Amino acid sequence: MGNFVLSGCSTADLSKEHFEKRNINYICFHYELDGKQYADDLGVSMSFEDFYKAMQNGADTRTSQINEAEFEEYFEKFLQNGQDILHLCLSSGITGVINSANIAKQVLEEKYPDRKIYIVDSLAASSGYGLLMDRLADLRDMGKSIDEVYQWAEENKRKVHHWFFSTDLTFFIKGGRVTKTAGFVGTMLNICPLLHVDKEGKLIPKQKVRTKKKVIEAIVKKMEEFAENGMDYNGKCYISHSACREDADAVAKLIEERFPKLDGNVLVNDIGTTIGSHTGPGTVALFFWGEERA
Repeated sequence: MGNFVLSGCSTADLSKEHFEKRNINYICFHYELDGKQYADDLGVSMSFEDFYKAMQNGADTRTSQINEAEFEEYFEKFLQNGQDILHLCLSSGITGVINSANIAKQVLEEKYPDRKIYIVDSLAASSGYGLLMDRLADLRDMGKSIDEVYQWAEENKRKVHHWFFSTDLTFFIKGGRVTKTAGFVGTMLNICPLLHVDKEGKLIPKQKVRTKKKVIEAIVKKMEEFAENGMDYNGKCYISHSACREDADAVAKLIEERFPKLDGNVLVNDIGTTIGSHTGPGTVALFFWGEERA
C-alpha cells in the first residue's frame, strides 16, 4: 500500500464504517439546524432520521463549508507524520470549498517542502464522490503511487455519472431552485424532476417526469443508456437517498435485475446533512461509471 493519505470530505456520503474499512480519511462540513451548529459527521451527532424529521417539521437549515484554518490543522497532522496527501473536494460546481483547501496547501507546502499535497476537484457529489473515492482506494491498495493515483483521478473523474430525482419539491422551492408557481403546479401534477451532474460538476435539471413509478423507471433507463459497457456493466453502483429508503430500494432492485454482471449488490447510502439541507427529504441519487460526461 502506498505511503500516502487518501482523503475526502464528509459530503462523499459514505458511512463512517465504509470510510474506516477502506482507510479513507475525511474532514467534516458543518450545518445549522434552527440556529444550532453541528458537524456533518455522517450521522454521529444527529441521526439522519432525526435530521430529516426536523426538516419535515419546518426546521431551518444552513450549511457552511470547511475553512482554510480547518484544512490546515487537518492536513498538518499527516504531514507531521511524514505522509503525503491526496485530497478530493466536493465539486466546485456546487461549493467553493476547494479554494480553502488550496490556500491551506500553499501555506503547508512552505512549512513541509519535502512533502506532496495534491488537491483534486472531484466534480462529483454525494455517493458519486464516494464511488470515485472508493476506486482511488482500490488503486492505492494495488500499490499505485500517489502520483499515479492523482493522475488517474484527474483523467477519469468525469466518468462518474450522477442522476437524481425528487418526489418532494418543498425544499427545491424553499432554496429557490424551483419557483413557487412552478413548484405548486409540479406538486399538483405529481411531477418528479430528474437531474444530473454535468461535466463542470453542476446540478442540471434534465426532465420532468410525472409520478414516482415513472421516474424510478426513467432513472434506471439513464443507467442503461450511459453505463460503461451498457447492459454488461460490471462496475460498482451506488445509490444515496434522503429519508426515502423504499424508493432507493426500488431503484436498486431494478438495477440488480437488469445488470446481472454488477460488481456486487447496489450499495445504498444516506444523503448526508450538507447535501440533504438543500435537497430535503424525498431525493434519490444514482451513481455508476460510464463514458466521460459530455
